[in-house]
Amino acid sequence: MADQPSSNAYWKANIRTIRLYLVIWFICSFGFGILLRPMLAGIPVGGTDLGFWFAQQGSILVFLVLIFAYAAKMNKLDREHGVEE
Repeated sequence: MADQPSSNAYWKANIRTIRLYLVIWFICSFGFGILLRPMLAGIPVGGTDLGFWFAQQGSILVFLVLIFAYAAKMNKLDREHGVEE
């Protein structure tokens, strides 16, 4: 990663990936768990409503999935730009 254009492309792709995953996490945790909770109250999930599920369990599970998705995406990005370990 000695040349500047390759370095810039790598970091642009990295920042774009981080922003995308943070938006997904924000929508699932804050959006579904807090802001949209009243709209999701009528949808039953496991004995409770979907809004409560997102507030208590769903946002944590989404976060865990995003961690593994980010690791896989970064491994692919590292290979594409020749900076894999």
